[in-house]
Amino acid sequence: MSLKWVTTVLLTGCMIAGNALSASNKMPELKGTDLTGGTVKPLNQTNKATVLVFLSVDCPISNSYAPELGRLKKDFSEKGISFAAVYPNSEESNKDVREHLKKYSIEFEGLRDPQHELVKASEVKVTPEAAVFVPGKGLVYHGRIDDRYAALGRARPEATKKDLREVLTAILEGGKFESHQKAVGCYISRVP
Repeated sequence: MSLKWVTTVLLTGCMIAGNALSASNKMPELKGTDLTGGTVKPLNQTNKATVLVFLSVDCPISNSYAPELGRLKKDFSEKGISFAAVYPNSEESNKDVREHLKKYSIEFEGLRDPQHELVKASEVKVTPEAAVFVPGKGLVYHGRIDDRYAALGRARPEATKKDLREVLTAILEGGKFESHQKAVGCYISRVP
């Protein structure tokens, strides 16, 4: 596996090589749609970080991550990190998303992104995939939640590297982390 685009971020200087992320990136004014049809700005300027996790109601890989998403929220939400579940596929209705969040006990704010504003800003390609934004720095990580899936149809019994957890810990502690890890999952449908 080539690590050409895996880069290291130093939060103190936001030094990044070979990736679109840069120290000049600020927290963008992105908009999503909540489950009542209202427009929301999911990137919280007052938190230490905002995590957008892109999911799909019919992606088995997305569904398998529900327990880990619950653990992440439990471990990091009281430390100033907010979480939202973003559903980018236009064919998924508000009702579908509500039912999915309930069925899998995902206690994140549910958002829809049928025009892919959040998808583009987060540089995500599949579900599940995470994007982490930090005030004053913008997008600092996008990619897999962990390495449980080596490829489609090839899953480990459990993860050996918990990328998203490591990124969030590094943000809180001022440590280093990789800005991208390729995610394995269900491709996000294009905007019609």
